[in-house]
Amino acid sequence: MSIESPTDKLRAKVTAHSAEVHQFEQDLLQPIDTRVAVFLTLASRNDLDVDAVELSIDEQPVSAHLYSPREREALERGGVQQLFTGNLTNGKHVLKVVFSVRTAKDQFVRREATHHFYKKTGTYRVQLVLEARAPDYEPSVNVLEWQ
Repeated sequence: MSIESPTDKLRAKVTAHSAEVHQFEQDLLQPIDTRVAVFLTLASRNDLDVDAVELSIDEQPVSAHLYSPREREALERGGVQQLFTGNLTNGKHVLKVVFSVRTAKDQFVRREATHHFYKKTGTYRVQLVLEARAPDYEPSVNVLEWQ
């Protein structure tokens, strides 16, 4: 039988209170009805090596990422990277992605894609799918809106 000291009781109360405060902060800072999440995947896993991705929403930069060899390998194995999670008001918005890749023909290419969308109440999720198709292996991006 263990006896709980007053210090242990206080520590348990502080820990529980801290968890509650953290949850309240998350609910206030990122309410579920304004959330936006953007993900990246590769459709052409052997045809592209991703070097960098820059993401902006409504002409405001929200994310930039430079890839390590380990991160490239994860994407090539079918990984999904979360590029951005944030909040947006309901209404019309523009998402712009600029990516730098090396193609199967060993060329470095920088491409830009724009996606117009209407944010409704609730979480908006979008997947950016990079691909390059034979014979020219020109990289492109497809945008998939998750339901």
